[in-house]
Amino acid sequence: MMYIVKKLSFLIIIISISLISFAQFRPKEVNWTNEGNGYTQIKDGGIIKMDLLTFTEKVLVKKEQLIPAGQTKALSFEIYTFSEDNTKVLIYTNTAKVWRYNTRGDYWLLDIPSNKLIQLGKGRPSQSLMFAKLSPDNKKAAYVSEHNIYIEDLATHQVTQLTKDGTRKFINGTFDWVYEEEFDCRDGFRWSPDSRSIAFWQVDATKIRDYYMINYTDSAYSRIIPVEYPKVGEPPSPVRIGVITIANGNIKWMNIPGNPQQNYLPRMQWAANSNELIVQQLNRKQNQSKLFYCNIADGTSKDFYNESDKAWVDVRNMWNDEDPAGWQWINNGAAFLWVTEKDGWRHIYKVSRDGKKETLLTKGNYDIDETKGIDEKNNYVYFMASPNNATQLYLHRVKLDGSGTLEMVSSPSLQGTHEYNISPNAKFAVHSFSNYKTFPASEWISLPDNKTLDERSIVNTMRIDPNNRTEYFTITTDDNITVDGWMTKPANFDSTKKYPVVFYVYTEPAGSTVNDIYGAQRNRYYDGDMSEAGYFVASLDNRGTPSLKGAAWRKAIYKKIGILNIHDQAMAAKKFLDKPWFDKDRVAVWGHSGGGAATLNLMFQHPEIYKTGIALSAITNELNYDNIYTERYMGLPQENMDDYIRASPNTYAKNLQGNLLYIHGTGDDNVQYDNAEMLLNELIKYNKLFQFMPYPNRTHSLREGEGTRKHLSTLYTDYLRRYCPGGPR
Repeated sequence: MMYIVKKLSFLIIIISISLISFAQFRPKEVNWTNEGNGYTQIKDGGIIKMDLLTFTEKVLVKKEQLIPAGQTKALSFEIYTFSEDNTKVLIYTNTAKVWRYNTRGDYWLLDIPSNKLIQLGKGRPSQSLMFAKLSPDNKKAAYVSEHNIYIEDLATHQVTQLTKDGTRKFINGTFDWVYEEEFDCRDGFRWSPDSRSIAFWQVDATKIRDYYMINYTDSAYSRIIPVEYPKVGEPPSPVRIGVITIANGNIKWMNIPGNPQQNYLPRMQWAANSNELIVQQLNRKQNQSKLFYCNIADGTSKDFYNESDKAWVDVRNMWNDEDPAGWQWINNGAAFLWVTEKDGWRHIYKVSRDGKKETLLTKGNYDIDETKGIDEKNNYVYFMASPNNATQLYLHRVKLDGSGTLEMVSSPSLQGTHEYNISPNAKFAVHSFSNYKTFPASEWISLPDNKTLDERSIVNTMRIDPNNRTEYFTITTDDNITVDGWMTKPANFDSTKKYPVVFYVYTEPAGSTVNDIYGAQRNRYYDGDMSEAGYFVASLDNRGTPSLKGAAWRKAIYKKIGILNIHDQAMAAKKFLDKPWFDKDRVAVWGHSGGGAATLNLMFQHPEIYKTGIALSAITNELNYDNIYTERYMGLPQENMDDYIRASPNTYAKNLQGNLLYIHGTGDDNVQYDNAEMLLNELIKYNKLFQFMPYPNRTHSLREGEGTRKHLSTLYTDYLRRYCPGGPR
């Protein structure tokens, strides 16, 4: 997935916490206690528990307990996990990045009653352990190290290697680059509820060709960095799921029908028992989804719930972003919640265990964004939605039995974007709020009454930005397409004069730019205040972006990336610019990743509108990106190559008329550097003048290296001021 602009969660209360078992690699906002009436957090180098009923705190772990034997300093950490009985705590420290997140590191186990602190996997290489999890019975720990799965007895600390065939490209218990990037799959194994088995993914990437990044700067001789990267048109890595019996180490492979090189297995979990797995299979085109139950005793599988779509089945939005691997079982495993767009809207259904009965819970012509919590005791599911304004988000709830009507929990007087982290018992939540003119604020609340727990309520603490000059609006194009947009006016705006306009774009299915949140209107690369410098700044969301406007809006872009989104942007820009105070000779556009590709396409396809462009880390040839993302939205190039050609900026490079600055990191493992050199070749072929800046060894985010962000900001700002100067004329 390319660079994503998401609706952000703004929390002023920053709480260092652990991660639940399936996602132990980055801190979350809240680590709830099991019963849901409190939370734990790091304080003074130890861990305390805060009771929300009394607002009193209790020390659970002292800093002194986290000093390893023979050392004088306590462990430095941000992530930890308590055992189910709270007698042990797993500490994750000394972390290292794998692609995007720090998923490798060291794990230490503190046995609280005996006050013993022991490092897990002591014989393994430093920073090699991944996703360590305690078994439900608290007797063992499991983890991945160097592509194999290990278990460790917590009484004897004897380590047993469960898989022995792992290599860089034959992967047990975690994933290859593309599964991580496009399905959010990182933690690749699950303890059974009875602690007797471990289910895991095995990825065979041995047939996937390597993309070679080259490091020229760290030594006198260049160094090759290989990345197993399946480009569009290449078949997926075969993936299978096995179940390891802990007692004897035997592995039973699940027999899931279908060619593994033409299907994906993006989701797997224990099926609310210790005898079956539930697995989602997605065909290569990603327009058919099947759910299977797998019997772990004999490996047999049976599909029981199928879904198809003329475009794609959106698996990314079928789970809460904080729970990409879990399953929302209810009624003691007799049913589960499922999110699907099959009726044209993203809705929540209750599905019986056998898949034969389903109940639509979120009735109406509106989309849900993501589920937030389940309150089985009181018969409710909580979720985010905004039926009346796709740029905003509010907490809602409906009854789990399908009766009743939609209830908005958020206060309607706070118009903008709300975010909630709800406790397991759905009695408490951290609530945060902002809009384009209101600074982020947060509070502890009770549910369902939405009442603040102390005097630090959002209403009492939120502040309006006195310097805000942003306005939100809609534009209807000549094609009768209504798009959302925002603009920030120049300081001291004078309607009798003409001003430059800078459009910020993304335009692809992975993200939207027009969200009513504070800070979304800021340009992170411009060195200074663009409004004070005399610029109009604007952004528009075209069809194909993931706005809450129905599946037809989102899927209109199918096989039309680089065409439909570019057309909508250009037509909306024409309408927007139809005011006397816009200087049409000073119209700029910029974007990163998918937004970089859009910038190039807008510059090349509509030079009559866009005079200056700054594109960062862009796909310049649609055939250069990975298979999962691109084939999902564009189909298979073997069947519709013409669509790929029409989508690619390189196809139109000969039309460049304006001023172009192109920027790319040579160490970009996501949108790789070959995109830059292919674009350069096209521009050179047609004798087009442009400016190019490669950043050595920098990745897709262009953040690494001393001075990088400052240099990038200076470069961006200088180019914009030179070729699209601010101020009235």
